[in-house]
Amino acid sequence: MSLVEQIAQADERGLAAGGLACLDRCLPLLGGDDELLRPLWARLADGSDWAGDLSRAHEALGPADPADDEAARLARRMLASAPAERTADALRPWTDACSVASLRIHRLLDPAADDAPAPDGGPHPADLDAGRAGDTADLPPLVAAELRRQSVVLELLAGHGAQGLRRALEVSVEGRRVLRAVVSRRARSAAEPGA
Repeated sequence: MSLVEQIAQADERGLAAGGLACLDRCLPLLGGDDELLRPLWARLADGSDWAGDLSRAHEALGPADPADDEAARLARRMLASAPAERTADALRPWTDACSVASLRIHRLLDPAADDAPAPDGGPHPADLDAGRAGDTADLPPLVAAELRRQSVVLELLAGHGAQGLRRALEVSVEGRRVLRAVVSRRARSAAEPGA
């Protein structure tokens, strides 16, 4: 089943976990504490309202930094657009947008990706759309791995419900470590003389 189909079929908890996991993996771009979104994961586990914790996460990150690059702006937009009301109708478009944004972020940061911009200035959205639809042949490694993580999170929630949340969080933490390493390498490379 393609990622697009998984999102279309996911229930409220699966959609919330799918979008939250994408955002969680991209936290290194925002300088956020690794535990920033943990209360939101807890709300998914116990089924309670997450509006207050969502608001606290916004406050903790503070306003957007004008110096943010495109990847950081995409990550910040994921949090900014998270719906306070956790219904399937509110979550489905957000989760879909988080999926696309996270894949675009990974595409921007993937050292194996070619640097030629897409016609609209974005990073090859046709490749990302094809990947989300099931054709992963042309995706660079970092993007393909992110696509797999997104799919695994939705599979875990579809197959195990609330019991799948712990493993979904583990998948997200693993992806966050990978992205943090990529961001750190890029920062070191940019700081080198002659870079």
